[in-house]
Amino acid sequence: MNLPIQESVLNEILSRMDIADISNATIRQSVALTNALEKEAGEPFVHLEIGVPGLPPSQIGIEAQKAALDRGVASIYPNLAGEPPFKQNASRFIKAFLNQDIPAECVVPTVGSMQGCFNLELLCSQLHPEKDTILFVNPGFPAQMTQATVLGIKKASFDIYDYRDEKLGPKLEEYFSQGNIAAIIYSNPNNPTWVCLTDNELETIGRLATKYDVIVLEDMAYMCMDFREDMSHPYEPPYQPTIARFTDNYVMMMSASKIFSYAGERLGIIAFSPKLFHREYATLRERYGLGRMGDNYILTFLYAASSGASHSTQLGVAAMLGAAADGTYHFVEDVREYGRRATIVKEIFERHGFNIVYDKDIDRPVSDGFFFTVGYHGMGNAELITKLLRCGVAAITLNTTGSEQPGIRACVSALKTDDDMKRLDDHLALFAQLN
Repeated sequence: MNLPIQESVLNEILSRMDIADISNATIRQSVALTNALEKEAGEPFVHLEIGVPGLPPSQIGIEAQKAALDRGVASIYPNLAGEPPFKQNASRFIKAFLNQDIPAECVVPTVGSMQGCFNLELLCSQLHPEKDTILFVNPGFPAQMTQATVLGIKKASFDIYDYRDEKLGPKLEEYFSQGNIAAIIYSNPNNPTWVCLTDNELETIGRLATKYDVIVLEDMAYMCMDFREDMSHPYEPPYQPTIARFTDNYVMMMSASKIFSYAGERLGIIAFSPKLFHREYATLRERYGLGRMGDNYILTFLYAASSGASHSTQLGVAAMLGAAADGTYHFVEDVREYGRRATIVKEIFERHGFNIVYDKDIDRPVSDGFFFTVGYHGMGNAELITKLLRCGVAAITLNTTGSEQPGIRACVSALKTDDDMKRLDDHLALFAQLN
C-alpha cells in the first residue's frame, strides 16, 4: 500500500492544479485531484465526492429510447415545451407520488435539472426590479450557488442546522421582510445532509412565500428516498412531502438522473404551479414581448439555452414515468439500495471515531440515503480533507455546500461491493493511525 501519501506530494499536485485552498475545492476539482492522487498511490481510492448514480439504468427507459431512435426522431428537433408523452406521463407521475394536480402543460423537460435550475434562477431574478437576491437554505448543492454566481445574481443564505421547526419561520421572515428576495432554493431530501423538511416546516415556507411573493424552487432530485416512510405505492399515502400543498408560488425540480439512474442522458423535469405558469409579469412583457412566466421559461430562456431537451431521451423517460405511475416499474424499491449502503458506511465511519454532523430531523435520526455528513472531533475542514485524501478517501467539505459546521459530505453511490466497504474500512483505519 502506497498510503498515506506524503503531504508534500499532495501539496505539489494542488499547486499544479491551481487549487489554493483544498477545503474550497469544487466537486469537479475534487474528482480531478483524486484521479491524480490515485495515479500517485497506484491503487484505488474510496470515492465519496461525487453523486454519480450507482445503480443500473432502467431497461424500460433504454428500450423506449432505442425504439424512438429506430423511428428516426434523431433527425427531428424536439418539442421545446416537451413531447406530449413526456408531459402527460410526468403529470401522471406527479399525481401518483406527490398527490398534486399539475397539468401536462405546466411540465417542461430540461437538459438535466441543472439546466432547469440555471434558467429558473435567471428568470426569477428578472420578475421584479427590487427582488434581485436568491436565498439558499444551506447546506445545499454547491452547483446551484455557483450558477447564481455565474449569472451575477445576488445570494443570501443561512445554515438550517440551528433553525429547524419553530425557529425556521422567524429566520425566513428576517430575509423575506427586506423585500429583495426573488426566490428561495432548498433540496428535500437534502443534498448533502439528507435532512428532510417536515410538513410543518414546508407550511411555514409556503405561508411566508405567499405573504412576501417569493418563489419557492423545490429541488426533489431524491424524491421518495426518505426510506423511513414507504412512498413506493402510486396513488397511495404517504406521499413525497412538497411545498405545492402550501403555496401557489412554487416550481418543482425533479431529476431522471437519481430517480431512474438515467444521469448520462441529462433529462430534468420542471413542474410549475399552474397559477405561476400563467402569471403575467409586466417586466417580462416589456423585456421579451411575452408576459406569462411559463411562456418565457420555454420560449425565451430554454430556447436561448438549448432549443429543447433530447427527443429520444424525453420518450425514454416518458416510458419510465408512465410505468411508475401504473405501478409496473418500482423505482423506489430500486433506489432503496442507497439506504442499505448508507447504514453500512455510517457504521464504518462511526467505528473509526467519526460522528454524524447533521444527525437529526428535529426529534428523530435522519434517514439513510444517498448522502450523509461526518466530522472528526471538531477537526477543521482543511485538515480533515487533507488527511482523508492522504489516506485514500475522497470527499468534499461541508463549507463548499454553505454549511457552517466542520465535516465532509459522503456519497454512498460508488460503494457497490463488499470489497468497496472493506477498502473504506482499511483506509479509515489508516486515517485513525495518522491521528
